[in-house]
Amino acid sequence: MPGRIVKVSNETLPPVISWWQAPDVLAMLLADKRSESTRRAYDRDIKHFFRTMFGVDNSAEYVVRFLALSQAVAFENVMRYKAAMIKQGLSEATVNRRLSALRALTHKGRLLGVCNYTLEDIRGETVIKYRDTSGITPSEFKQILYTCDPTTAKGVRDYAILRLLWDLALRRGEIAALTMGDFDRRNSKLWVLGKGRGSQKQPLDLTPKTREAMSLWLAFRGLASTTEALFVALDLNTPGHPLTDGGIAKMVRTRGKKANIDKPLSPHRIRHSAITAALDAGQSVREVQKLSRHSKLETLMIYDDNRQQHQLQVSNVLADLV
Repeated sequence: MPGRIVKVSNETLPPVISWWQAPDVLAMLLADKRSESTRRAYDRDIKHFFRTMFGVDNSAEYVVRFLALSQAVAFENVMRYKAAMIKQGLSEATVNRRLSALRALTHKGRLLGVCNYTLEDIRGETVIKYRDTSGITPSEFKQILYTCDPTTAKGVRDYAILRLLWDLALRRGEIAALTMGDFDRRNSKLWVLGKGRGSQKQPLDLTPKTREAMSLWLAFRGLASTTEALFVALDLNTPGHPLTDGGIAKMVRTRGKKANIDKPLSPHRIRHSAITAALDAGQSVREVQKLSRHSKLETLMIYDDNRQQHQLQVSNVLADLV
């Protein structure tokens, strides 16, 4: 983008000497991320920042020019960006995610010697995690399973995915990342690349129902190499393409509506429902932690507290005292 200088507050994005020889910081940042969904999110969020604040796409030149700003000017623009997102009414999670992407960009810039400041002092919004762990009951989930036609490829595929969401409490991204080689039918195991696990896959034992559902899907799926996606799209536009996490979310919403479930449904809500149902069935918090694969036991305590309605119990005691 020859010669264009974009106004930033009272200064301009500084020109970079031989900018075409400077490192492509964004490309190197994205290359560091193993998860495709993380790469897409970082790329999308950083592009949003450059379009919002400077009216340009985040080309390698403009990234380096932004990283070459003084700390005061960079802070001003990021704070203005944060204020604009808050004014727009974006959720705390969205604001924090976009700020996190910018922090990662400046961190990579410092490592590459083209940035002299950090954005760590710009605080994100406070988010209460797992405020609502409520979901659907086992009987409601059974109604969703009944919507899957066992004589069609789509019905068999969706049934297998739903069993993974419930029986193993998998995340949608974990399911979308599964390959043909991850299903060990002989030993009834599924090798899952869990959240925050790097490249280390974890073997999970399958229930007989889940193993049968997976085996039936493979009969419809047909032969494929061990590196190909386990679940594929079946629509007319992208048949045979890997089923994305967005595609899984859409399937769950559609099945929920078909089963006349009033509550908006998502893969994560099914995961919450499965974890809560396991606790209701008498499984200990530590046992359910093995299912959920949460790194912190405190997270499971939130589920346990929510389902037991401790606040209501104490409130009833107080109400009876007066």
